[in-house]
Amino acid sequence: MATFVLIHGGGSTSWDWHLVSPLLKDAGHDAVAVDLPIEDPSATLDDYVRSVVIAVGARTEVIVVGHSLGGFTAPLACAALDAVGLVFLTAMIPAPGESFMQWWANTGHDQESVDDDPAVSFYNGVPDSLVAEAQRRERDQQGAWMSDPWPAERYPDVPTCAVVCRDDQFFPAQFMRRQISDRLSITPVEIPGGHYAPLTHPGAIATALTAFADRIASAE
Repeated sequence: MATFVLIHGGGSTSWDWHLVSPLLKDAGHDAVAVDLPIEDPSATLDDYVRSVVIAVGARTEVIVVGHSLGGFTAPLACAALDAVGLVFLTAMIPAPGESFMQWWANTGHDQESVDDDPAVSFYNGVPDSLVAEAQRRERDQQGAWMSDPWPAERYPDVPTCAVVCRDDQFFPAQFMRRQISDRLSITPVEIPGGHYAPLTHPGAIATALTAFADRIASAE
């Protein structure tokens, strides 16, 4: 049994995972969705990781999953938890020494055509009722850390999976494939859904995650 640690994106909450978590548990795994202290302007990535570690407690066989901005926290949490696996779900993949502010140009995302309307870029395909609830739960993403270099010297030396959402309008599939190839040198898993696939295709995400856990278990 794996413990999936689910890390939300910028301005968001653990609620993003409320459709995915039960499916992981139905498959025989544990799932811990974490709320990061994103509204605290003084909170650092170390504080984010500390929140993850506290939420996980004594659980073992941890696989850390970072969605969107959660990609900056997930590898650090992976190392802190002695995790057995790492997943980037349509996520930012920071390079050592690279800040959040630098990532956009360094990866070429600033050359992508992204609609300014969040209904198009973030919520495409999400039912209206879930969009309304997600927006009601939005939090103000703060953090001076966004201008600081990402502190890890390398990516964790654990099995790593990257998931591309084919209908993502914010991190387009072709952009994600390039980022994953350049930074991780792995072939991504591709699933349907937009940037908020946890709200539209939780089954596809759960299937990808459980398959990854099975692959790790079979290699042990």
